[in-house]
Formats: sequence, C-alpha cells, structure tokens
Amino acid sequence: MTRRIDINNICYSLPSKPAQLSVQEKVTIIENIKKQLQVRNAVIVAHYYTDPEIQLLAETTGGCVADSLEMAKFGSQDPATTLLVVGVRFMGETAKILSPEKTIIMPTLEAECSLDIGCPYEAFSAFCDAHPERTVVVYANTSAAVKARADWVVTSSIAVELIDYLDSLGQKILWAPDRHLGRYVQQRTGADILCWDSTCIVHDEFKTQALRKMKKLYPEAAILVHPESPQAVVELADVVGSTSQLIKAAKYMQQKTMIVATDRGIFYKMQQACPEKIFLSAPTAGEGATCRSCAQCPWMALNCLQTIAEGLTESSIYHQVQIDEVVRQQAFVPLKRMLSFAAGLKHR
Repeated sequence: MTRRIDINNICYSLPSKPAQLSVQEKVTIIENIKKQLQVRNAVIVAHYYTDPEIQLLAETTGGCVADSLEMAKFGSQDPATTLLVVGVRFMGETAKILSPEKTIIMPTLEAECSLDIGCPYEAFSAFCDAHPERTVVVYANTSAAVKARADWVVTSSIAVELIDYLDSLGQKILWAPDRHLGRYVQQRTGADILCWDSTCIVHDEFKTQALRKMKKLYPEAAILVHPESPQAVVELADVVGSTSQLIKAAKYMQQKTMIVATDRGIFYKMQQACPEKIFLSAPTAGEGATCRSCAQCPWMALNCLQTIAEGLTESSIYHQVQIDEVVRQQAFVPLKRMLSFAAGLKHR
C-alpha cells in the first residue's frame, strides 16, 4: 500500500516496503550480493540509519558504515570502480560529485530526504539572490543543484567548527535547509545566520513532554540528541552531536542506559560498540499524537536486501545515479572545501 507524508504543506507518496523474506531467502540473496560485488568490483557504502542486516553486510564485504561525511570520503578513496550507496538519494549524488569516473548505484533512487525535498532549487536560488551579501552554507542533505549554488557544504559533525571559522572572518551566513540545526549552530557560535525553513521528518518529531516522562521512568539514563531535533529537546540532552559523535559518546559515558533522539538504525553501531548498554528510542509522539516517522526515516527503510541485489544486477535508470556535468563541477567546489576543512580539523 502506498503511504503519503506531508512535509512543509506538500504531500509526498512513499512506495510500499518490500515483502519480508524468509531466513533461507535472505541467505540466498546475500550470497548473490557477495558474488555480484566481486563481479562488478563494487563496494557497499551504507549509512548508520540503514537496517542492521545491511550494515552487517557492508562490514563483512569490505565496505563502509558511516555518517554522510565519512561515506563521502570513503567512496572517493576506495579503489572499487562501482559504489553501491545504501542510504538516501543525496548520498548517492554526493558520491557521484566526488567520484565522476565511478559507477554509482543505489538500491532505489526513490529514497528521498525530507530536508532535500523541503529545499527545492528554484526557491532556494531566489532566496540566495535576495541575500547576496551572505556566504551560502548548505547541509549535506540537499540536492546536487542546491550544493552547486552554495559556497560551502557541511555535515552536522563539523557544522559548529565551520561556522565558527567563517564567523571569525566576519562573514554573515545563509544557512539551509534544517532550521533546528541552523539555530543550534547559531547558539553555539554566535554567528549571524539567516536560516531556510525546513526540518527532518525524523528529528522534528521528538517530543519534549514525552521525553521528560521517559526520563522519569529511567532517571539514571543519559539523553543523546541529534541537533536536527527541536530546541526544547536539545535542551534536555546530556550530549548533542552528529551520528558519529553520538556513537562515540555512548562508548565513553558511564550511564548504562541511553535514551537516543535520532533514527533508531544507529542502535546497531551503538550496540556493537557497547554491548553491555541499553539503548532506547526517544519518544516521537506525545499524548494523542500520531507518529509519522517513529524514529525511523521512511525513505531509508526502502533500502533492503532485495533492492540491493536488484541494484547490482540491473543497469537501469532505477538504480544508477546520474548528474549533469556542469552541475557536478559546480557542486564539487563547496564539497571539496568541506573535505579539506574537515581534514584540517583532524590535524589540529
């Protein structure tokens, strides 16, 4: 059955999820995937929010499970000639921007991102034109065309550091698309930031009142929050950070129970890093509310073993990422700036 989701007063359809597989069907498909990876000289680059069985498959076949920044770096540096990007479409586009000589395929090109959808190029370009004095910084969760319009691309893992750097140069910032992350960065840096108005369908759903009630049930638990969440939720956090930063925090924090406000796909890596700890999803609905995401990106969930196998065996428009070359070259500039800045942070 096709579902519909309302984002910023626009209604979008979601394809039905693939049917559940039996254990034997999974074994057969996984073996086929492993063979096709070798035949195509391909490697799996998967996001933390994908299904645990996909993350395990990526790890056991020499691939990568990471946040969007590390996915981009891994894909550009790995010798494989084909990258199977398991995530949402902007991640596949980012891989193509950085590695135009490689074949970039995805289990499904219908895996969207609400932040990408909520920042259409034409409207965003007009917004930039109206504020020519500002340095344009866009989040990685945007289309190739929007990236091409930007001066910088950024991920949540380096957003505070980058904006702090630009602010030190006296630059005023035009930020897009996530208003919660933009507000968080502004508060941390004090920079002059003008935000585009969009949100992540997963993180925007975490509820303050319900989180307080959950904390009362687990008074010793630590609260870990992604900065794409609403301000009131962020203010309740013990740790605020990107996906990779939250995983690291789970390792060093002494609490045995963690309440986590981000996509629950991250629990695979958290449990792997801290098998003795308990991880709970932060509540996404208060009393009488209806959850749209339930702490899981509905588009990320479209990735499965079946669609991975299809992506490797079918060379159709339904799987291969293509970007106009002019747009790709323009988007490469701010992406390269991001990677160079991130590399500089590592060597400090």
